[in-house]
Amino acid sequence: MTIEELKKRKKELGLTYEKLARLSGLPVSTVQKVLGGITKSPRYDTLTALEAAMWPDGPEAEENKTASKITVSYTDVKKFPEPEKVVLRDSASEYIPGSGTGGCSRGTGGCTLNDYYALPDDRRAELIDGVICDFAAQGVIHQIIADEIRDSFSGFIKKKNGKCIALTSPVDVQLDMDNKTMLQPDVIVVCDRGRIRPEKINGAPDLVAEVLSESTKSRDMLLKLHKYYDAGVREYWIVDPDKKTVMVYNFDNCGFDCDIYTAGEPVPVGIWGGECIVDFAQIFESISFLDEK
Repeated sequence: MTIEELKKRKKELGLTYEKLARLSGLPVSTVQKVLGGITKSPRYDTLTALEAAMWPDGPEAEENKTASKITVSYTDVKKFPEPEKVVLRDSASEYIPGSGTGGCSRGTGGCTLNDYYALPDDRRAELIDGVICDFAAQGVIHQIIADEIRDSFSGFIKKKNGKCIALTSPVDVQLDMDNKTMLQPDVIVVCDRGRIRPEKINGAPDLVAEVLSESTKSRDMLLKLHKYYDAGVREYWIVDPDKKTVMVYNFDNCGFDCDIYTAGEPVPVGIWGGECIVDFAQIFESISFLDEK
């Protein structure tokens, strides 16, 4: 079984690195290094453990199963303990109204999709590893940048008669395909239309772009960076309107190494082989009239 086949299988099943580590009995760091291409010559027993975790009855038997049946089989696995959760502490209230559960405690990671869906419509928040994370309404600069990036992506897709879809927030993304996480990235590109549902996106987008703001900066640069990597996002952009920089993480090829584009440099889109170029000089120029306000 090749590394590429293992990566493809992980993506098909919607498994995170943490889940795959539990199923295989391997450390999370080992799974990340092997499937992230950091470990160039993995040990045979490591590859065998990954193969057994993703094909519990053997590859041949799995060919006759549907994806839904495979997912159920992983849900039933109880062998490995749950990993420690990252806890975010925001300034909002410490108690979220629940849905039939009496509410959830924000500091313990005990919230679920039921609690997320029970939030008032005018409350902007994400659910990350069982924690409700509030964020303020974004300003005009933030919205202009996100829309310009989406328009650049959409224009390229239409020009190529492509199947990918580019969307801007608010759109729910059930990143880990569990009941503990639901994100609202600023801009996403989804090329597998089978992941698009009327109410949400199932699984990892191909590309995510986040525009930094005071209420989301640390979350976008740290927690979400690792969440997107673990979930199988291929490319992640972090746009800083204040510094006028764009950090690009090409997870497919470079792991956590990033390219930093400054002073309005054009940014190539890695998932399309650099054929699409986003003109950030033009984007930053479009908001320059707001600099003195």
